[in-house]
Amino acid sequence: MTAPEPSATDSGHSPLYLKLLAETAKIGWTELERFFARGMLLRVARDLDLVTVAAAIAEDDADQVARWLSSGLVERMMSETAADWAARDPDLWAVVVSPWVCVQERG
Repeated sequence: MTAPEPSATDSGHSPLYLKLLAETAKIGWTELERFFARGMLLRVARDLDLVTVAAAIAEDDADQVARWLSSGLVERMMSETAADWAARDPDLWAVVVSPWVCVQERG
């Protein structure tokens, strides 16, 4: 299942945001484990818009990303969270912003 397609009436979002939105998809933990093992997985808090975070990373908005990192709203996936997700298999959505995979639990 993929994210809803942006419509021609979407406004207020950059072309990059709309591109990333179209590339955002539901994914299972087992598909993400290899990215976790390589240290390439970023967990995004439920309070944030996953695509906004991905766009900030893609645009190299270092100040905004640093604020999210320092507040814990975005973090490298911790082993405790990985173990929890492996046990529960929650609804996860992800988007790739090379070399990172941004992932968020929903539901």
